[in-house]
Amino acid sequence: MKSITIKGAGIEAPAIVTGVMRIQEKSDAEVRALFDASLESGIDFFDHADIYGAGAAHGCEARFAEALQLTPAQRSEITLQTKAGIVKDGPYFDFSHAHIIRAVEGSLRALRTDYIDILLLHRPDALVEPEEVARAFDELEAAGKVRAFGVSNHTPLQIELLKRYVRQPLVANQLQLSITHAPIVAQGVAMNMTGEAQSISRDLGILDYCRLHDITIQAWSPFQAAFFNGVFLGNPDYPELNAVIDRLAAEYGVPAEAIATAWIVRHPADMQVVLGTTSPDRVRAAALGADVPLTRPQWYELYRAAGHLVP
Repeated sequence: MKSITIKGAGIEAPAIVTGVMRIQEKSDAEVRALFDASLESGIDFFDHADIYGAGAAHGCEARFAEALQLTPAQRSEITLQTKAGIVKDGPYFDFSHAHIIRAVEGSLRALRTDYIDILLLHRPDALVEPEEVARAFDELEAAGKVRAFGVSNHTPLQIELLKRYVRQPLVANQLQLSITHAPIVAQGVAMNMTGEAQSISRDLGILDYCRLHDITIQAWSPFQAAFFNGVFLGNPDYPELNAVIDRLAAEYGVPAEAIATAWIVRHPADMQVVLGTTSPDRVRAAALGADVPLTRPQWYELYRAAGHLVP
């Protein structure tokens, strides 16, 4: 498994991450199977959020801890990341000091751990008061409850605003990215082309910004065709792309999922791919992509087959 360095956190991490947002209804045996398949594949990094799960907050975090019953030694061998800031009742966002502290305390209880390795602010809060965020981060770090901090779905200036007050480095930004949903990559390729929708900046240069500021991009929904409208793998709406994926999968001797993750991992930004599957077999399949050495022609062939313009 290819590893990357999460700069600012001092964490050596796998290029593929297991997200556990759908495990609440899974049995102990099913959660353990997902966990074991991850470790067998070289994945020791697990992505949570306080809102994942039905009903009250922390449902999936609690299910993870209940099913696995990790010893302190086992806990120390994995990286636990969680997110805070979305309030289900509404929904709305709350980056206040009180909410962040309350959310982290709830995550610590649910996960049955003394510390969170990385805490992300879950999407931007339009009413953010960065001084409040800074105060919460300082308290959590001083108490040893959170070791590193980051964001999700934030623009460059939203990050800059936080950085004016937050003392700790913001080490990650979780963004949606797949071969077919790739505006953070595609806009730069078609920049300055009047009349081309691809040339319109919707993400304000976030990919290059993160590279310049040592912020690890964590790509979520790596198989999604667009925004929560189904996957592109095996989708008849993407015949050309799937033909290329299937040909490359046969060439490299890997499943189609591996080619989809390889396209992201091949990017020199050293991104992580966050999986959302609960299938141990699909975790194993996707993890193989971390070590598939796509060539430039192959990477761009996939990009073109997904419908992106190469001028």
